[in-house]
Amino acid sequence: MSNTIRLLPLLLLLAFKGYPQSPGLKTYYQDYFPIGVAVSPRALHSDEAKLIRQQFNSLTAENAMKMGPLHPSEDTYYWKDADSIVAFALRNGMRIRGHNLCWHNQAPRWFFTNSAGDTVSKAVLLQRLKAHITAVVSRYKGKIYAWDVVNEVISDKPEEFYRNSEFYRICGEEYIAKAFQYAHEADPDALLFYNDYNEIDPVKREKIYRLVKNLQAAGVPVHGLGLQAHWAINEPSESQLDSTLQRFSELGVQLQITELDISVYPKEHSARKARPADTATTLTREKEDRQAAVYRMCFALFRKYRDVITGVTFWNVSDRHSWLDNFPVRGRKDYPLLFDKNLLPKKAFREVVEF
Repeated sequence: MSNTIRLLPLLLLLAFKGYPQSPGLKTYYQDYFPIGVAVSPRALHSDEAKLIRQQFNSLTAENAMKMGPLHPSEDTYYWKDADSIVAFALRNGMRIRGHNLCWHNQAPRWFFTNSAGDTVSKAVLLQRLKAHITAVVSRYKGKIYAWDVVNEVISDKPEEFYRNSEFYRICGEEYIAKAFQYAHEADPDALLFYNDYNEIDPVKREKIYRLVKNLQAAGVPVHGLGLQAHWAINEPSESQLDSTLQRFSELGVQLQITELDISVYPKEHSARKARPADTATTLTREKEDRQAAVYRMCFALFRKYRDVITGVTFWNVSDRHSWLDNFPVRGRKDYPLLFDKNLLPKKAFREVVEF
């Protein structure tokens, strides 16, 4: 081990006592993969901006590039927030991931209806999808190196393959391949990802695997698979995550951890009927210890699969703000990230960088 590496923990400590020259997550992982973070434009104009520059070398727009915020009506694009994130990244020498081009959950209503309020035809919807993807990808061509092209099209229902979204009901599965085609035509050099959650569930994992495999067999330009990694103190287990990464590595595409956070509450999606949700909103020592242990395990496996994992992105900067606040339990604060509300490193941070 080099003297520089031995000094990193000391330099890190000095940094958080006001010394500016310390390393961040991006330095610890410079020989492994970029470390990214999802941001809002507001975060880039707050005291979080310094932490972002210090710790990360990749940015993702949390919401500013999603269909609804970016394209609120057919003839209107709102570029300001997305442009500000791209400009910040370029000023600071950061890579940029685009998120996302096609998603049922934040697609604007006008996408699926005509002026009379009736559902549009397949041809109209595909034309609108092409126009949207072409405009967005072309605007950031040469700046955004990778796109989450299609987001969350696999159903969580074990007996159902595709999510029964409006895209699917109108177009069938064809819109998925078309979205990748449109993105590739707009920027042939961009890396194109399929992105999904609950990827550690064995049943859904195999459906995601089959989707990517089918796209590859059809000659669709899919270059990577995004694992959202919204996990918790009770999942995944080491064997569950290891088997997931091993299985997806067999696809021969890049893997990226795209939306990482570790909730301090047990995951409730499958256990809600069996036990009440944890509503205690204090970050206890026990919860912090359990979270740190999961982060340690996850990053050990990320390093193990360094040959296929080409990026790890956290979903939000610090515990000051998380999409998990009030979700799935209203009024409940979560603490899923490596930095606390004062932007100081938590125990989980040490477990991630001390290896």
